[in-house]
Amino acid sequence: MLDRLNQALDHIETRLDRELDVAEAARIAMTSEYHFRRLFSALAGMPLSVYVRRRRMTLAGAEVLDGERTLLDVAVRYGYGSGEAFARAFRSVHGIGPGEARRTGATLTAQPRMSFRVVVEGSSTMRYRIVEKEAFRIVGRKARIPLVHEGVNAAAAAHVASLDERAIVRMKELAGGEPEGVLSAAVHLSDSREEGTELDYWIGVVADPGATAEELDTLDVPAGTWAVFDDHGPYPSALQELWRDVFTQWFPSNPYTSRPGPELLRTLPVEIGSPTDSQLWIPVERIRS
Repeated sequence: MLDRLNQALDHIETRLDRELDVAEAARIAMTSEYHFRRLFSALAGMPLSVYVRRRRMTLAGAEVLDGERTLLDVAVRYGYGSGEAFARAFRSVHGIGPGEARRTGATLTAQPRMSFRVVVEGSSTMRYRIVEKEAFRIVGRKARIPLVHEGVNAAAAAHVASLDERAIVRMKELAGGEPEGVLSAAVHLSDSREEGTELDYWIGVVADPGATAEELDTLDVPAGTWAVFDDHGPYPSALQELWRDVFTQWFPSNPYTSRPGPELLRTLPVEIGSPTDSQLWIPVERIRS
């Protein structure tokens, strides 16, 4: 799959001076556009849109300093309909406007062309199983929080602390499916996995499709396939590493793509840094050759 991803990056590279068809790049990678964007973000550490803008501004920066084309010609060449829009994008990457950069011969910022390769870091294995699951409903409480890659997510911890005992008891009464017990669910609101990106964070239980409680929120989840990963390690660092490894190692090595849906996590509560058993559920679909 990494070869296909690199072919898709080659496709993107040849079209930086025209409108980019991400769906075509995803087709080259033999995956859905949704999964292609999420996989790129996990592997590259930035959203695809940010990478494309940085690459365009890298090439545009060279032409701005070269001086052969007018600034408007450079703007149009890289897909900007106005000098103002081009100047904003240019400044966001280089920290200086194109006119000033041309006048002063300023030092600019370059985004290198990216490619993916396999780096062998050890002999660790990932334990997983594939589960076909009927439609269900998550019943619980949700909050909008920022994504945090490392360390404790203060907003998530505050949401958990805000739950009263009555809500927890009611959730447990409605629980009726796997994964069992009170769990968390992350619903990503965009394809980006960039630090600080907002997501809906649920604390709740898996319940029957018709389950409801006046004091609790509900989220309907359609039937589908899930990859289930078992993990043991210090909380929360082991879980954050597992999430990273699923997207950077497991997906590129297995015939599955991610699909829209909540990512479920069942973990035994412990003190920060203490080891615990966890189970991560990722919605997936099989790649059909």
